[in-house]
Amino acid sequence: MPRQSIKTDTEGHLRQLGAAIRAARLAQSLSQEALADASGIDRSHMGKIERGERNVSVLNVIRVAAALDLTVASLMASAEL
Repeated sequence: MPRQSIKTDTEGHLRQLGAAIRAARLAQSLSQEALADASGIDRSHMGKIERGERNVSVLNVIRVAAALDLTVASLMASAEL
């Protein structure tokens, strides 16, 4: 039996996650550069993540959540994924 593909709105999910990261960063009055430094991610890459232009690895989600002092679960929940 062939597998059914699950259609997802990948770009929409990336934008939602990026918006959640940006909102959490701004709520803590952090600059994008400060969050990038704290999470070990290049600043320009962080900008692309926040704009939903880059697919974020699980490890980078963990790093960003830790830098924001959030759990991965709470970060993902705020993205409403």
